[in-house]
Amino acid sequence: MRLGQWVGLIALIISLYILWKIRQVVLLAFMAIVLATAINQLVKWLVQRGVNRGIAIALSIISIVTIVTIILALIVPPFYNQLPQLIEWVPQGLDRLRVWAESLQSRLPGQSLEDARVFSRLTEQLPGFINRLLTNFYSLFTNSIQIILSLLLVLVVTIMLLANPSSYWKAFLLLFPSFYRQRVNKILSKCEVALSGWLIGILFNMTVITILSGLGLWILQVQLPLANALLAGLLTFIPNLGPTLSVIPPAALALLDAPWKAGAVIVLYILIQQIESNLLTPLVMKHQVSLLPEITWLSQVAFGIFFGFLGLLLALPLVVVAQVWLKELLVKDILNTWQEDGEDNQDSPMAESEETST
Repeated sequence: MRLGQWVGLIALIISLYILWKIRQVVLLAFMAIVLATAINQLVKWLVQRGVNRGIAIALSIISIVTIVTIILALIVPPFYNQLPQLIEWVPQGLDRLRVWAESLQSRLPGQSLEDARVFSRLTEQLPGFINRLLTNFYSLFTNSIQIILSLLLVLVVTIMLLANPSSYWKAFLLLFPSFYRQRVNKILSKCEVALSGWLIGILFNMTVITILSGLGLWILQVQLPLANALLAGLLTFIPNLGPTLSVIPPAALALLDAPWKAGAVIVLYILIQQIESNLLTPLVMKHQVSLLPEITWLSQVAFGIFFGFLGLLLALPLVVVAQVWLKELLVKDILNTWQEDGEDNQDSPMAESEETST
C-alpha cells in the first residue's frame, strides 16, 4: 500500500480505539438523538399550530420532564419503602410455597410426583436468589448519582440538538465524500422516519400494557397496582427481557399474601404479553420497522455483553437505525449495483450522486 493508504488505515484504527474507549458517552449521545427525534415530533406539531419553535421546545421538554417525574414519583418511593419488608418476607412466602408444593407430592402419582419434587427443590433455592436480586435493586436505588448525572447529560445534549438540528445534520454530512452527501441526507431522513415510527409503536404498546397490568393487578388485589403497572409499561421498552423483569415485583408482593396469587400474577403477565405480541404489535407494525424476533434477541444479547445495561436499553433503536443503513448503503448502493467488469454502471445510486454533485 502507498503511504497515504497506510496513514488512512492507522487513522481508522486509532479512531475505532477512541470510540471504543468512550463507548458509554457515544451511547448517551445516541440516546439524546433518540429523545430529540421523539420530542421533535411534538415540537413540529406545536410549530404547525403557530407556536414559536423556541417556545415549542421549552413546552415539550417541560411537559415530558413533568410526566417522567410524576411516573418516577409513583414508582420509586413505594418500591423503596417495600424493599426491606420484601427482603424479610419473601423468603417466608417461598417457604410457604415449598410446603404447599410438598403437600402435593403425596397426591400426585408417577411423573406428576417427580415434577412436584423438582418444583419443591427449586423453591428451596429461590430464597437466596430472591435475596440477592432484591439487594441489587436496593443498591441500584441507593447508588443513583451516576444515573442522575448521565440523565442530565442526555437532557442537555437533547436540548442542544433540538435548538439547532440543521447544524448537527450538516456537520454529520461533512464526514462523507461530497458526491455522496445527497444520498446520505436521504438515508438520514429515512432513519428519522423509522425511529419516529418505532417510537409511536412502542409508546402505544407501553400505554396498553400499563392499563391491562393495572386492571389485572387491581382485580387480583396485589399491593401497589399502579406502581407495578407503570413499571410493566416502562419495561416494555426493553422487549423480551423487560416483561420478564416486570413480573418479579408484583409476583413477590403477591407471594406475601398467598402462593396461588403469585401464580395468578405470572399467568396474568403471560396473557398480557401474548396480547402484546399477537395483537398489539401487528396493529402498530405499519408504523414500525419490521424486525425479526431472532435479530431482536441477538442484538439485545450482543449489545448487553459489549455495552452493559445502556446497550441493552438502546439495543432496539440501534438496530432500527442500523437496519436502515444496511438496507440503503450495503444492499441498494453496493450489492444491488455490483456488476461484472465491463457492464454499464450508470444506474447506480452512487453514480447518480456523482452526476448530481457535478
